[in-house]
Amino acid sequence: RVQIAIANNGALIPETIQTQIFDPFFTTKPVGKGTGLGLFISHSIVQHHQGSLTVNSSADTGTEFVITLPVR
Repeated sequence: RVQIAIANNGALIPETIQTQIFDPFFTTKPVGKGTGLGLFISHSIVQHHQGSLTVNSSADTGTEFVITLPVR
């Protein structure tokens, strides 16, 4: 497997939202500002390739998205 991690040290993503961020049309933006499809599409593409896309977020370290894909 190969892993790609993308991280920042900004504000955390609340745990209640972490369970929804990969859902289609979920957004925290106001109406008319974004479709809520970006993470859903990214997650779907990674799953299509038998991989996983996860999020880790804490107030101490920020937020990290990890893509794991199999190597053939």
